[in-house]
Amino acid sequence: MARVLTGIQSSGRPHLGNILGAIVPAIHLIKQNKEESFVFIADLHSLTTSKDGDVRKQNTLAVASAWLAFGLDIEQTTFYRQSRRPEVAELTWYLNCFTPFPMLANAHSFKDKAERLSDVNAGLFTYPVLMAADILLYSADLVPVGKDQMQHLEMTRDIASTFNRIIGEEILIIPEARIDEVVKTIPGTDGQKMSKSYNNFIDIFLPEKALKKNVNSIVTDSKPMEDPKDPDTCNVFKLYSLIATEAQTKQMRANYEGGNYGYGHAKKEFMQLILDKYAEERKAFDYYMNHPEEVEKKLTAGEEKAKAVGQEVLEKVRAKLGFS
Repeated sequence: MARVLTGIQSSGRPHLGNILGAIVPAIHLIKQNKEESFVFIADLHSLTTSKDGDVRKQNTLAVASAWLAFGLDIEQTTFYRQSRRPEVAELTWYLNCFTPFPMLANAHSFKDKAERLSDVNAGLFTYPVLMAADILLYSADLVPVGKDQMQHLEMTRDIASTFNRIIGEEILIIPEARIDEVVKTIPGTDGQKMSKSYNNFIDIFLPEKALKKNVNSIVTDSKPMEDPKDPDTCNVFKLYSLIATEAQTKQMRANYEGGNYGYGHAKKEFMQLILDKYAEERKAFDYYMNHPEEVEKKLTAGEEKAKAVGQEVLEKVRAKLGFS
């Protein structure tokens, strides 16, 4: 089968959107895949927004702990930190020199902030090229991406195609995107896409008291408890249905439509569902967060495996560009 590669930024602790939209689908895909897969923590990407090294280290530990807590098999997977493989930075520079300015100027990651250019650093502008290097350095065939990352994956394909055409040899593998058709965009507590930027996320790893406060922050309308409610317009129901069984979702829908069921009841059930469904993952996450030396050992081993693959690809690129 194809070589799978995916990564998550270390811009904060993984939230429910990251888990449902990236971590769980990727682990499922990896288990089906006989060829070794690559999972990395995109800590270089996080530097475009966060300059605090201590925070980044803690976030990196949290991201790694989440992957491990959800059962990532590091025997089958090359698991590593992006920053520990300098080959990706070198390849980024080479690819920068094959990437036209208009392509980057059209990237969503840049256009979203183009009206405030003083807030845009060069790293943010060339973000898609670093993403391309992440993928092309390891000859990935298949890249699970969210709907919002599709443009960057298309840029990766364009950059690789341009590079191969100019140098006259198919050195870089053209990757394909994989989008989970069931879970594309996870709604946040306010109904927008769940995002750290919007501060509208659900952190399933919080202690119970903090988790309750987090769940209670979900925005609802002001219908009285006794009134029937429309589950399809309710943020609590939308989130609940993403992790509940079919039977649980059916019952919750009946509760909404039957009346005498308040949003407070729904939030309480949603929180209990999180505690029940993710009990083992919450326990494992806490264990790894409290044993960073074990996480470090696993990541270091993965970084050595990534080195061998990345250097082979990079040496081919160097040779073609006259740097060998």
